Amino acid sequence: MIAQYKTLLYATDLTENAAHAFKHAISLAKAYNAQVHILHMMQEMDAAVVSYVASVMGDDRFTGMELDHEKEMREQISKKLDLFAAEELAEYPDELARVASVAVHHGNPVAGILAEADRLSADMIVMGTHGKGPLRYAFLGSVAEKVLRKTHRPVLIVPLGD
Repeated sequence: MIAQYKTLLYATDLTENAAHAFKHAISLAKAYNAQVHILHMMQEMDAAVVSYVASVMGDDRFTGMELDHEKEMREQISKKLDLFAAEELAEYPDELARVASVAVHHGNPVAGILAEADRLSADMIVMGTHGKGPLRYAFLGSVAEKVLRKTHRPVLIVPLGD
């Protein structure tokens, strides 16, 4: 059976390479008459930082501030992603309709991408990679590499553009 891609999950970290990978996601969507779901994962704060700030501010006050701040950040990032898609597709306004949703979630990027792919029953995950260098990659790995290892779905990893 020939693969059919109807639902694409485009995961972005809002970096320079995001536009490059997005264009690939839209091209695939156009070729397969598919829809693109955009996802950004807000990473969790380091536990030591959370503990320190909560101890200085007080747990109740910190928790309330953290929840308010997270909601505000989600809204800002969501608007930024909407604007990003519109700007990237300014010359192809009809293709903007291929963007079915924009989601911003908080948590571990790898787990979040995999969970969103499952929720959407995505046929493919599209994401960029940074090319941060062999030393950093050897110690930290990359979100793209971890997603590739842990998913059962096809993954298109777009290297940093020229």
